[in-house]
Amino acid sequence: MNKTELVEKISAGAGISKVDAKKALEATVAAIKDALVNGDKVALVGFGTFSVNERPAREGINPLTKQKIQIAAKKVAKFKPGAELADAL
Repeated sequence: MNKTELVEKISAGAGISKVDAKKALEATVAAIKDALVNGDKVALVGFGTFSVNERPAREGINPLTKQKIQIAAKKVAKFKPGAELADAL
């Protein structure tokens, strides 16, 4: 499912126009992104939790040259499905 299909589902499910559904989806995604950028968690009961996970710096190997390289530390987005979503799958 792509963004357009999701907007159509939201529009039909909520009984609102596609324009309003698109605005609602974009606002939701922006709110989740802002919370993650600020280091907060976003918990949607029954659906899941979005959080930020920190990966430490580590040593890797370049597959072409077989030389050791240093991989920098970074932050990644993480999603943990809730019980209802996990049961539905």
